[in-house]
Amino acid sequence: MRTLANLRAFVTAAVLLQSIASVSSAEVDPKVLDACPGYRATNVKTRFNGLSAELVLGAEPCNVFGADIPKLKLDVTYETKDRIHVKITDPADERYEIPESVFPRPKASPLASSLTSSIKFDYTASPFSFSIYRTGSREVLFSTKDHPLIFEPQFLRVKTSVPENANIYGLGEHTNPFRLPTDNTTLTMWSRDAYGIPSYTNIYGNHPVYFEHRKTGSHGVLLLNSNGMDIKLRSGETGGPSLEYNVIGGVLDFYFLAGSTSDPAELAKQYAQVAGLPAEQPYWSFGFHQCRFGYYDYVDVAGVISKYAAAKIPLETMWTDIDYMDRRRVFTVDPQYFPMNRMREIVKYLHDHDQKYIVMTDPAVAYTPDDPGYEAYHKGVELDIWLKAANGSDSLGVVWPGVSVYPDWFHPRIAEYWDNEFKEFYSPEKGLDIDGVWIDMNEPANFCNLPCDDPFQQAIDQQMPPPRRRDPPAADVPIFTAESGRLTRRRDILNPPYAINNAAPTGALSSKTAAVDAVHYNGLVEYDVHNLYGSMMSLATYDSMLARRPGKRPFIITRSTFAGAGTKVGKWLGDNVSNWEQYRFSIAGMLAFASIYQVPMVGSDICGFAGDTNENLCARWAMLGAFNPFMRNHNGEGHISQEFYEWPSVAEAARRAIDIRYRLLDYMYTAFHKASLDGSPVLHPLFYKYPKDTNTYPIEHQFFYGDSILVSPVTGDDATSVDIYLPKDTFYDFHTFAPIKGNGASITLPNVNFTQIPLHIRGGAVLPLREKSAMTTVELRKTDFEFVVAPNARGEARGELYVDDGESLVQQKTTEVTMRYAAGTLSVGGKFGYDVGVKVKSVKVLGVERKPRGVLVDLRSVREGAGGEGWSYDATRKVVEVVVGRELKRGFVVSVL
Repeated sequence: MRTLANLRAFVTAAVLLQSIASVSSAEVDPKVLDACPGYRATNVKTRFNGLSAELVLGAEPCNVFGADIPKLKLDVTYETKDRIHVKITDPADERYEIPESVFPRPKASPLASSLTSSIKFDYTASPFSFSIYRTGSREVLFSTKDHPLIFEPQFLRVKTSVPENANIYGLGEHTNPFRLPTDNTTLTMWSRDAYGIPSYTNIYGNHPVYFEHRKTGSHGVLLLNSNGMDIKLRSGETGGPSLEYNVIGGVLDFYFLAGSTSDPAELAKQYAQVAGLPAEQPYWSFGFHQCRFGYYDYVDVAGVISKYAAAKIPLETMWTDIDYMDRRRVFTVDPQYFPMNRMREIVKYLHDHDQKYIVMTDPAVAYTPDDPGYEAYHKGVELDIWLKAANGSDSLGVVWPGVSVYPDWFHPRIAEYWDNEFKEFYSPEKGLDIDGVWIDMNEPANFCNLPCDDPFQQAIDQQMPPPRRRDPPAADVPIFTAESGRLTRRRDILNPPYAINNAAPTGALSSKTAAVDAVHYNGLVEYDVHNLYGSMMSLATYDSMLARRPGKRPFIITRSTFAGAGTKVGKWLGDNVSNWEQYRFSIAGMLAFASIYQVPMVGSDICGFAGDTNENLCARWAMLGAFNPFMRNHNGEGHISQEFYEWPSVAEAARRAIDIRYRLLDYMYTAFHKASLDGSPVLHPLFYKYPKDTNTYPIEHQFFYGDSILVSPVTGDDATSVDIYLPKDTFYDFHTFAPIKGNGASITLPNVNFTQIPLHIRGGAVLPLREKSAMTTVELRKTDFEFVVAPNARGEARGELYVDDGESLVQQKTTEVTMRYAAGTLSVGGKFGYDVGVKVKSVKVLGVERKPRGVLVDLRSVREGAGGEGWSYDATRKVVEVVVGRELKRGFVVSVL
């Protein structure tokens, strides 16, 4: 620990700093920072799998945002052949680090060493700098040369050079382009309630990881730190383009991932080894979901369910926002507008029709010391699980129910509290028997304006909870009728010397969220763990749902996330706006979470949340939304209704899109299963598939759904044509199966009406499709398969199909089918443990240039014919269809001669 003299000096400096306004590094000339002395490496000790060293301050300190720490500890570990862990800490001070309980650290292989690693750590002793380079080519991937390390109590700085016009992706959550602009872009990590998800600001979650792609390969960097930070991409400075971390606490804890020189998807898998593998999701969760903020009452909710059925638009899951709550209090229903008996009736109706139900669950609990009837608050008081203010009282904010308290997810009894609330309120016998959970406002959000010295008056001024907008319905209105449609150092927590670029009002860290001087049960302060709040709520909710429904996969959608959240939950992209710009952005947002952050169950609010949508926009978004892993229509209170049935063209677009989505559902379910095993992406930006094609690097409005379906939505405002890029490869039109040759150029697709979306199958795939769609996923699972063979230029294709019971966390039996096609023969094999209960009705082989001489099924000749038997050839589309009618209980072989 530090000497008493040093401690006194620090305290004196801290007191002085409290009277000085916070300064952003943007206000400091980069030349000043680059002129700091940095450190020199001494006492370097090497070992087979890394090294350690002391870093000693090189000269007179800079003390830019506080006193430079005189001595640091460096530890470098080769953890696997593709991963290096570099950690820099203050050995004299137990600084905050992310708890293992929140982010379990990856295990290092005992066989890993610098001799076998595909990337290497190199360093210069004085002034200290380090680099990461590829072993084979010696290509430098990360280098701090000429950029001194700065390590102060509340400011850490690491700066690396990057290539000109670097292809950098990630560093979210944000609404910037998928490929990040490298000229004067700042990415800020600080969770906030970000209505309208404005671009170039910090929003709900934090993923301090980036992937960089070059023609020579892809690599990744994770800074495992949950403190607020700015990450700056700059060009035009002396020394060339750079990426700079400016962090206001914690330690420097880097994971460098080698990625691959040929397959960017390998990088995604390596990141999954660090952040955790994505959770498998229940089969039904891939169905269509409907929600809005502003359903008036139980009659309104029931009517929506009925109208979807009448419009013959499949509705898998009905959702209800906070409207159902009594005075916006979590774990309640409004006895007049959403009485429990009528809500239970709705849930029963849904379950009787093989459909599902989900409601919103917020973290903030109404502060009601004078209302003994609100048990959720008083049970929390009994267990003393509320987040505490710096003076030891409950930390108060203003949220939807008015003055509110926040659960402390670090409290040892928090699981007891949360599990009990879920057990009681969501009881199948007497409560709302939900099938999944939607958690929101978990940045955490706070409507109280700083200094928030009188939250009670602010709640009154803001009308929280808000009044109802119309009278309640009668308690007996018929529904579903034919007519119904801890820390050792004193710090300036409230105003740190370095100010991150927080976009919340005033920019203060406590603005519109829980006070950052609030203290958790274990002594950690919100300043350090703020960015973990949403993920910790996710972990607790996952465990509570599992306790409530043992053995079944919990389905949870959250707003705020941190690295690793995908191991438990899915994510929706927040409160977007109903406009074409955010329709287009939704693709980049989805790709970031699914292909980089390892949160693959992701989607946006289809048709937009804020503002009124319109028919054309909603139709286009319905089509695009079908290719979001999580598909939900959701809009805000006070805006026009946007259920798909509200416009004929949107209804038709939805029917067509969901038809395709459902036929492809097992294909995507298989992709999610594979992701849960090794982190394989379920969505792919084009450069993942064509890493040498530089034209693909900036593309963000096309993507691969699974491995093989190229989605190219129309993205222009009210447009009926679209320019799409087809790499040099073989493709097939998904709708007609006609072959198309990609030439590494853009083509224009004209006359794409508002109920169509361009889709292409990448050559080399065998797709396991359901032969037709259905109104529910239960019904869908009773539908036969057809296997579609789309050969590549070599005449080869392959595919996989995974089937299980669709909901169990641990499967007793599974069916895992492999499909291989070469030299005109499709071989289907695998393990057939789960009784799928359906057949492979037919096999379609695409791109067959001439009529076959014949067809064999299991070496037996089948006759040519029509009417559902034998085989047929479509010369126009160049498709051979073979009726096989085989139960999916064993393999079979089809040969096209």
